[in-house]
Amino acid sequence: MVFRCCVNIRRPAGPAVLAVACALMVAAAAPPTDEEMTMKRKQMVEKQMERRGITDARVLEALRAVERHRFVPETAQEDAYEDYPLAIGFGQTISQPYIVALMTESIEPKPGDRVLEIGTGSGYQAAVLSLLVKDVYSIEIVEELGLAAAERLAQLGYDNVHVRVGDGYQGWPEHAPFDAIVVTAAPPEIPQALVDQLAEGGRMVIPVGTSYQELLMVEKKNGKVSRRVITVVRFVPMVPEKK
Repeated sequence: MVFRCCVNIRRPAGPAVLAVACALMVAAAAPPTDEEMTMKRKQMVEKQMERRGITDARVLEALRAVERHRFVPETAQEDAYEDYPLAIGFGQTISQPYIVALMTESIEPKPGDRVLEIGTGSGYQAAVLSLLVKDVYSIEIVEELGLAAAERLAQLGYDNVHVRVGDGYQGWPEHAPFDAIVVTAAPPEIPQALVDQLAEGGRMVIPVGTSYQELLMVEKKNGKVSRRVITVVRFVPMVPEKK
C-alpha cells in the first residue's frame, strides 16, 4: 500500500510530525508482501491470459505457480506482473507475460518432453517450462545472464533445468533430438541446426525477422517441415557467438 500526503508546514516540525512523516515514507517504500504478489499473479493469469484465449489448464497453473517477480531486477518487482516486457540488463528483456503463455501453450508441452530453450535470459520461461515437461535445456549467450539464471533456478528448486552459456544458433546437439524448442530471441532466418535437432513430431516456436518479426510455429512430421505464422511480435535480436 502506498500513502501519499501533502503537508503545508507553517512552523518547524516537532518530533511527532517527523515520526508520522517517517512512518509514511517507510510504508510507501515497503516491498509488496508474498500475499500481494500471489494476488497479482492470479490477476495476471485471469486478465492477460485467460481473457485473451490461453486455455491449456496446465500452462495456466504453471504461470500461477512461478513467482515472476523473482526473475526481474529488484527495482522492477512492482511491475513484474504487468502486461509488458521488462529490462533485465545487458540489452535483454523478460518477455511480456502473455507472450510467454502463448509460446508455452503453442508447443503443447507434455510431462515426458525434453525441451530446448534458446535465450535463457533471467530464467523465467525455463521455470515455467520446467513445471510442464521432464527436462529443459536452456542456452544463453550472455555469460553474466546465463550464470545468474542458473544460480537463481537452482536456488528456487527448478532442478530439471540445465543451463549452458553458448551460441544458440548451434543448439545443444549432445542432448538432441528435442520434443519442442522455444526460441526467445529473433534470428533473421530459422537456424537449420535447430530444425535438425527437432524430433519427429516436434514443435518449435520462434520469432523470425529483423525490423518486422513474426512468431512462427515450425513442425516436423514424416520428415517434412512446415511453418505457420502465429502473430506479429517484437523480440531482441538473436546474436551468434563472436569468433
